[in-house]
Amino acid sequence: MKEFKLENGPKITSGFKTPDHYFDTLSVSVLEQIEKKEREVKVIPLYKRKKVISIAAAAAVLIAFMIPTANHYYKASKELDEATLETYLAYQSNLNQYDLIKELDTKDIDKLNKNVALEEETLEDILAANPNIENLISE
Repeated sequence: MKEFKLENGPKITSGFKTPDHYFDTLSVSVLEQIEKKEREVKVIPLYKRKKVISIAAAAAVLIAFMIPTANHYYKASKELDEATLETYLAYQSNLNQYDLIKELDTKDIDKLNKNVALEEETLEDILAANPNIENLISE
């Protein structure tokens, strides 16, 4: 391989040149531009500021009204009503009373006992109408 020396190769000129006496007048021109900018003061009119404040207030009020509404719908969708649960259990062919009994614990049974209030007359009518009293007692 040939040895390459940077100093001996052809030189390419850059194409960029600084104007004559550019660096002599640079500091003076920069200071003039800074003084011009200091003299120009940006003024923000009050009517524009009021518009921004009113938009922010309207957004805050809108969010304040939306939070309770969204919270209500979110909670309502998670709760399961009794009619839906009863319909689901009624139409499940592979589910019987013994499967339900396995899932109940003592707290659930106590709640069921408190909710069921049978009168003596109703109980007598049920027992009189059903000829298989022994099956009801054994269950």
